[in-house]
Amino acid sequence: MAEQFDLVSIKKKANVHFNGTSISHILVLKDGTKKTLGVILPSEEPLTFKTHLAECIEIISGECSVQIDDAPEIQIYASGDSFQIPANSQFNIKTNDVVDYICHFE
Repeated sequence: MAEQFDLVSIKKKANVHFNGTSISHILVLKDGTKKTLGVILPSEEPLTFKTHLAECIEIISGECSVQIDDAPEIQIYASGDSFQIPANSQFNIKTNDVVDYICHFE
């Protein structure tokens, strides 16, 4: 994946979830594609996100454990990894350190 995005608009207002444990900003690329660029802070319990669109989550730094929908297995993702989330589903994510990520909407 590219190291940076050129020619983008950034929505000023942050998306703040779970009392500030997850903070992101929406990027709008020149072609109209939207992405979110964010940070997830460590938490005691997994955070549950619901999706409307299919998403590809790219981990920029840090490490997290992810459970998609009701899958029995939990996968570990770290810097350079990415994972797919189906539309109209949910996933649980837990971090022990700060995770920087990009969400690519599909």
